[in-house]
Amino acid sequence: MANVSVYNIEGKEVGTIDLSDAVFGVEVNEHLVHMAVVSQLANNRQGTQKAKTRAEVSGGGRKPWRQKGTGHARQGSTRAPQWTGGGVVFAPVPRDYSFKMNRKEKRAALKSALTTKVEEKKFIVIDEIAFDEVKTKNFANILKNLDVSKALVVLEDDNVNAELSARNIADVKTAKTNTINVYDILKYNTVIATKAVAKSIEEVYA
Repeated sequence: MANVSVYNIEGKEVGTIDLSDAVFGVEVNEHLVHMAVVSQLANNRQGTQKAKTRAEVSGGGRKPWRQKGTGHARQGSTRAPQWTGGGVVFAPVPRDYSFKMNRKEKRAALKSALTTKVEEKKFIVIDEIAFDEVKTKNFANILKNLDVSKALVVLEDDNVNAELSARNIADVKTAKTNTINVYDILKYNTVIATKAVAKSIEEVYA
């Protein structure tokens, strides 16, 4: 089991926690991690771009000049791609870029990403994050105490004050146990989770 230090909101070490190897100590599968990232980015694509081909551009119904004797190259239409106002070669059309990964592949990719963060010592566990009020400055102080800038913070479902406090901080994103994904884990330098959330991740993804 991976043994990770537990910190308080002042950035002081207050203990340790054992993380399950079934989630945080798996063999990293880079291929599945790459597939998960590409899949998420592809699924986010709108896919609504469109340009007209030469068959769709209006005009160009007759030859601009006769076939021979003009000194010009032969031309069949003024709407061919080489003409101004002509159609686009292999024009983009609306399409669905998304592709699916099965559940086992997704889970293996997520475990690989979490394992990578633990190995790089970029997975920080905090005993708890509890705010009496919504205060961005309070959350910023926690990040400063932990010496962290770009972070993915995984919170409990009912920790609304902490979630709202982090909302206006650049390069910080909050997530819940069931919303974490490979892309966000890799995008942010550090993953921060409370003790309760770390155990919850083990239960959900083990």
